[in-house]
Order: sequence, then structure tokens, then C-alpha cells
Amino acid sequence: MPRAFLIGAVPTALFLLAALLSLAWTPHDVEALQISARLLPPGGDYLLGTDQFGRDLLSMLMVGARTSIAVALVAVGIGMGLGVPLGLAAAATRGSLLDEIIMRGNDLIFAFPSLVIAILITAVFGPSAVNAILAIGIFNIPVFARVARGGALSLWTLDYVRAARVAGKGSVRISAEHILPNIANLLIVQATIQFSLGILAEAALSYVGLGAQPPTPSWGRMLAEAQTMIYTAPRLALLPGLAIVAMVLGLNLMGDGLRDMLDPRLRRVRA
Repeated sequence: MPRAFLIGAVPTALFLLAALLSLAWTPHDVEALQISARLLPPGGDYLLGTDQFGRDLLSMLMVGARTSIAVALVAVGIGMGLGVPLGLAAAATRGSLLDEIIMRGNDLIFAFPSLVIAILITAVFGPSAVNAILAIGIFNIPVFARVARGGALSLWTLDYVRAARVAGKGSVRISAEHILPNIANLLIVQATIQFSLGILAEAALSYVGLGAQPPTPSWGRMLAEAQTMIYTAPRLALLPGLAIVAMVLGLNLMGDGLRDMLDPRLRRVRA
């Protein structure tokens, strides 16, 4: 197993465990404001100290991990669920009107970053975690469509796919039985990368007030709230910032490791 995968799996697993644990238990209530306990240093009942509102930082980080992971995971699911079928359809009808419509639609979405899409969505429906999911998910659709189409195009010219067509199988069946299983490794690696980018996007949207809304903790909003306390209590910004960096770095290392494991060409090179 590649060393990069093992190194990246450590912080990723820790944050996943923290997110799962926060569903049932946190050291303190993240919605309880205790002004008398504001800005306490690490130690005692508050392992990482408290913020300017007296909330436990460890509990905030745990629930923030749950928020970031949930938003990124659902957004990646939306991107894969819609993008992969579109990419397979475009590859199966290469050069047709359908192919042109799908790819030009992808170009149109790519022209608007997820932050701009989020602004458009929240201008109509208001800021929320659900709208952040929609914004990130919509941006992920063309990413997976392009990966699926690029991987599928190289397979449609192979002999076993031609044999399947001669045997009477339709494009949909060939895509499902022969194309999709053989590009699954590409999609898995891309999903890992998009997951890490989803964590960053969620933090950025929450930072500007377009993501999860109070009282739900979010790493991005914790950074935004810590701006005025950066010199008084730098750990308020340092801890969520390090959490974002560790999670994104871990996922990227896992993506590199998965690519090494799933790509036979890389395995031969390393061998």
C-alpha cells in the first residue's frame, strides 16, 4: 500500500471518527453561550479552551468536522450521480448533437465558480448548508462528466466493446456493463480529490456567510468569527485553520495513493 495513502488516511480517519462521535456526544453543548467562561486557556474541563462566547473549541471542531464532511460528501454524490451518466452518454454519442449539448453545458457551468453559483442560489433562496451543497454539487457535475467522458472514449474503440455491440447490446447496456466498471478507478480518485475541494469550498462559503448558519458550527465560520480575536487569542483561528489544512492534505494524499494503487501503468513503473 502506498505510503502517501497511509499518511493521508491518518488525519482523514481521525476527523471522520470525530464527526461520527459528534452525532452522539460532544464534551460540551456547542449552542450554549457561557460568557463567564469566555477565552479560557486550554486545560481543565476545556481541553482546547473556549472562544469569545464561552463555547468549547473541541466540541466546535468536532461538530464543524461533521458539517464540512456532510456538505462535501453530499455535494460529491450529486456531482457523481449526475455527471457520470452525462459523461457516459456524451461518450456513447460522440460527435452527436447530444454530445455537443452536454459538453457545452459543462463549459457554461465551469464559467461560474462555486462561490458565484452559491451567491446566485442564496440570492434567491437565502444562505444555508443545503444551498452550499447545491452550489458545490452543481460545480462538481461537469468535473465528473469530463472525467467519465474522457475515460469512456478510449474504451469505445476497444475490441471487446465492439464485440458487445455486434452481439446486439445497446449503448446504455454497454456503458453500464463494460465502460463504467473500467473507469471506476478514475472516478474513485477524482471523487477523493473533489471531496477535499468540497471541504475547502464549504469553508470558503461559510467564511463569507453563505454556508451553514448559526448556531451550527462550521470551520469556515469559526475562522471568520476569530478575525477580531487574532491577536488576543490566535488559537481561535489557528485550530480551525489547521483542521482544514489537515483534512484537505490528508484527502489529497489518499487520492495520490489511490491513483498509484488503481492505475496499472503506475504500478508497473514503480515495480
